[in-house]
Amino acid sequence: MKLIRFGEVGNEKPGVQLEDGTRIDVSAFGQDYDEAFFGGDGLERLSSWLESNASGCPKITDTARLAVPLVRPSKIVCVGLNYAKHAEEAGMAIPKEPVLFFKATSALVGPNDDVVIPKGSEKTDWEVELAIVIGKKASYVEKEDAYNHIAGYVLHNDISERAYQIEKEGQWCKGKGCDTFAPVGPFIATKDEIPNPNNLNLWLKVNGKELQNSSTSDFIFNVEEVVSYISQFMTLLPGDIISTGTPFGVGLGFNPPIYLKPGDVMELGIDGLGVSKQVAKAYNG
Repeated sequence: MKLIRFGEVGNEKPGVQLEDGTRIDVSAFGQDYDEAFFGGDGLERLSSWLESNASGCPKITDTARLAVPLVRPSKIVCVGLNYAKHAEEAGMAIPKEPVLFFKATSALVGPNDDVVIPKGSEKTDWEVELAIVIGKKASYVEKEDAYNHIAGYVLHNDISERAYQIEKEGQWCKGKGCDTFAPVGPFIATKDEIPNPNNLNLWLKVNGKELQNSSTSDFIFNVEEVVSYISQFMTLLPGDIISTGTPFGVGLGFNPPIYLKPGDVMELGIDGLGVSKQVAKAYNG
């Protein structure tokens, strides 16, 4: 299945994108895509419910806003420097174990919402990433069991402010958690739709120019390694997001660096996970 949410901010509803691309409102199912949905038998019940009820569900208009395709999770855990070439362009050593940081859940926005360049920022950057959605509580999980704890996958643009991230004291979260810095979607594809998440093409364009194009086959730490590793340090709850890192081609890596300006348009996509588009806007208070 492909899970979507739609509607204006604060009034989002659950939906499903069908195989032919049609989007339907499944509010009548009676449950939103939250921790209880992913952690219980929500996916199975929804699949069964659709068999009898899909034809009677209202269609979602093409003009409807797509929202974050799940209710705000307990946390967004990110893996830094998880592609060798990206570590190289960032001038950092290839890590011997996953580099972890958190992204504020208040940064979440829909896949086609605007990205706001923070007040005074001159170094706001882009990062196309594959994100994992947890489907079963995970604590001290072995690699061999990791997939049993995954509900699905989603496209994520890990927007980053490099001066806040690198030049200021402390941890990376300063440059990662600004409002609108986590556009997610258009949909969550359940794991049965993505047989091998460790071999997916992912790309990003700015103003029509392709700047990132790589494959998750270049992961330093693959999906099952990442889920297992993180679960050694914290309990992952159903609906939690793990973002697995970005390939080379970010603005920081160019000489001289290239950063987002108001009006810039980012388009990005991953095999099987659709395409999203964000316009950078100036902070206006």
